[in-house]
Amino acid sequence: MRLKQSAIGLAVMSSFAAGILVAPLLPHALQSAHAATAPMAPRVIDVTAMKDDDIPLRPNTQLRTLTLYSTPDGAVGVQAGTVPKHTHQQNDELQYIIEGSGSMWVGSERKDFKPGTLVVIPRGVAHGGATASYRALFIKLPLPVAGDTQQLD
Repeated sequence: MRLKQSAIGLAVMSSFAAGILVAPLLPHALQSAHAATAPMAPRVIDVTAMKDDDIPLRPNTQLRTLTLYSTPDGAVGVQAGTVPKHTHQQNDELQYIIEGSGSMWVGSERKDFKPGTLVVIPRGVAHGGATASYRALFIKLPLPVAGDTQQLD
């Protein structure tokens, strides 16, 4: 038993020491990863001409999403369909409605939307649950991370 405790203690101390040695290198490694992002290229995209088949369906949802451009600082894309009420704790979201009308949750209120509506969704604010399918241009700041979406009732 004592040998097992010593081995566990040694493993913990080794992990701690490795963390101390690697920590100063992380900012440089992350900076290099950010620098590897492809530079923005000039493009003209007619998002109103996109058909549903142009926008991939997300698995197990009724939402189609196509990211048009992303950097570590954020993403811009098109989404179509509906999504259940949810929150994001780590990113803010803007949705500019291109097509469709109805209402959706924004915070604790249902808000009407139609083409031309800009929906501003700060991080942590519940949104979604639209009464009708719609198409929107989205901006998410910063770039969303996996697991940040929490589904609500």
